[in-house]
Amino acid sequence: SSRTVFLLSQLEKINLDSVLGASDSARYVTSKILHLVQSQEKTRKEMTSKGSPGIEVILSTLEVKSCNFCSYGLVAVLHFIIMKCGGRRASVIVTKGGTQILLQLLLTASKESPPNEELMVLLHTLLAKIGPKDKKIGMKARINGALNISLNLVKQNLHNLRLVLPCLQVLRVYSTNSVNAVSLGKNGVVELLFKIIGPFSKKNTSLMKVALDTLAALLKSKTNARRAVDRGYVQVLLTIYVDWHGHDSRHRYMLIRKGVLQCIKSITNIKLGRKAFIDANGMKILYNTSQECLAVRTLDPLVNTSSLIMRKCFPKNRLPLPTIKSAFHFQLPVIPASGPVAQLYNLPPDVDDVVDESDDNDDAETESEIETENDDDKDQHFKNDDIETDINKLKPRQELGRSIEELKMYEQFFPELSENFQEWDLVSKEPKPFVPDANLSGPIVVPTASEE
Repeated sequence: SSRTVFLLSQLEKINLDSVLGASDSARYVTSKILHLVQSQEKTRKEMTSKGSPGIEVILSTLEVKSCNFCSYGLVAVLHFIIMKCGGRRASVIVTKGGTQILLQLLLTASKESPPNEELMVLLHTLLAKIGPKDKKIGMKARINGALNISLNLVKQNLHNLRLVLPCLQVLRVYSTNSVNAVSLGKNGVVELLFKIIGPFSKKNTSLMKVALDTLAALLKSKTNARRAVDRGYVQVLLTIYVDWHGHDSRHRYMLIRKGVLQCIKSITNIKLGRKAFIDANGMKILYNTSQECLAVRTLDPLVNTSSLIMRKCFPKNRLPLPTIKSAFHFQLPVIPASGPVAQLYNLPPDVDDVVDESDDNDDAETESEIETENDDDKDQHFKNDDIETDINKLKPRQELGRSIEELKMYEQFFPELSENFQEWDLVSKEPKPFVPDANLSGPIVVPTASEE
């Protein structure tokens, strides 16, 4: 057998051995496996080939052994395999229970003082890679108590780009879960992210992009959106967008500009956000910037997102509109001197005369964000009440254009529709009463002239 298979079998034996020197042996075997994976493509193929126990042995070792070097080396092996062999191996790690093992290892490593930075970087990078393949990673992180570990690392190492970047990538994965988004928002993640995306700077643009994506995912929660509005962050986002629009003359940072718009779009999902957007003169800002982007075809995503935000926030009015907002003027024939119609016509042009009741049940929805966990499963079985399922109601009703009495005048032209056809008795020359025969089957035979 090959050397890789031999080392894996040695590592499997060490997992079952509890003698004193087992940790040293595990450290030696781990270093050899890591060297072979990094230097030989043949070894990587053997580790990831169908039927190979390589990933299972590594995961079981991470679950049993607590040696820092073994943990770092084996996590580095998994990370290198995913980076070189593609994302399909991430699904294999998830199916083998790798998410749970890595989260538990993250919790154990965080209890050390100080935590091993190299191990933390690798663990977060690996979790960010396999996270999108595991739909339950948010729930697993919350149950294991690993939810706030990444957040605390960002707070304590705000200027350490190498560590903050993978931590934010993991937070972005966690934030897809609504319960996690509310929990992280209560712990100050929204305020922390605004410190990162702060004033305009072309340094660390990759960190800026990840921070904006994470913030947009967090602001989909109405609780976090209200928190951002209360702290005046709508004006901050508009200022950041204008800064990037003015400095990005060559359009190299379109993704960052789109990330800012996605954050504004998430905030304006609530009524308070739309009001704050209008008060911050957001309509004029997005309209002017969109006009300047029309000439560049690659900036169409910015124009489309800006249009969605403006349409969502534009004041709603009833027809007819006697103001400059309307492209057409519908003049009513008679307008009472007093009444609701006259009141609408007397309103100033900038008044929204349609009451926005979209957020009247915000409190109930906020509680449901915390209480519900299987919303995705429920959505699959959701039935639309607006769809009619009664066949009788779906059939069109055929109504006569005239009454039955009026149609009787046409009976003489269609006697077959009204005459009572009966069998004629040839002897008495009188019609015989019709008696249905229960045993009669098949077509009715009409007698011929010869039979008569």
